[in-house]
Amino acid sequence: MATSTAEILIDARGLNTYYGASHILRGVDFRVDRGQTIGLMGRNGMGKSTLLKSLMGLVKPRSGNVQIMGRDMTGRAPYEIAQSGIAYVPEGRGIFGNLSVVENLKMAARPGTRGQRDWTYERVLETFPRLKERLGHGGQQLSGGEQQMLTIGRALMTNPDVLILDEATEGLAPLIAREIWRICGVIRESGISSVIVDKNWKHVTQITDRNVILVKGAVVFTGTSDELRSRPELLEQYLGV
Repeated sequence: MATSTAEILIDARGLNTYYGASHILRGVDFRVDRGQTIGLMGRNGMGKSTLLKSLMGLVKPRSGNVQIMGRDMTGRAPYEIAQSGIAYVPEGRGIFGNLSVVENLKMAARPGTRGQRDWTYERVLETFPRLKERLGHGGQQLSGGEQQMLTIGRALMTNPDVLILDEATEGLAPLIAREIWRICGVIRESGISSVIVDKNWKHVTQITDRNVILVKGAVVFTGTSDELRSRPELLEQYLGV
């Protein structure tokens, strides 16, 4: 059954993005439907982060367009895209190190695009018990894993329609990574759409509905998690596993 326009939250068509003379994204189509969890995969340098930045207005595509909730938002300012219901957890996290955990969370609090307030301060602390133990700590006092939890928690405080998570568990200890995957599952169950970039395809495909693989800035595969798992030759060829 075709997805109605109202259910398509992000619809990017024909994106060509450059850094100077370097052609990074090559005619990329990328879509996120309401309630879907999407895995974005590919080796390093294949254009994953550039695609996310193109969606978020941090990099302007040279051609193509990005529609969010049916509105053309191509090249619009990142704050406008955030106000359209898209929350972005970048690689490197970007928390405010001089603010406490409480301040980082509460400064982001706002209702979503439909007036929803599903993710309250209390619910975030229930979801992230480690943060609850460190409310008075400054952001710079947290471990890498705790900073990642804080960044995700802060994004949830905006009550987004879509959460974009770049390098979800990069550099985290296995125990902390497992906690991040648990949280990704909680977010999925809450009905928020997600785009997850991570090198661990096994964990990604356990919670995603659909997966997209980029090679040299072009989409070489899009399909369900079952389809991807059933094609080990693709995993070997494009992800090196």
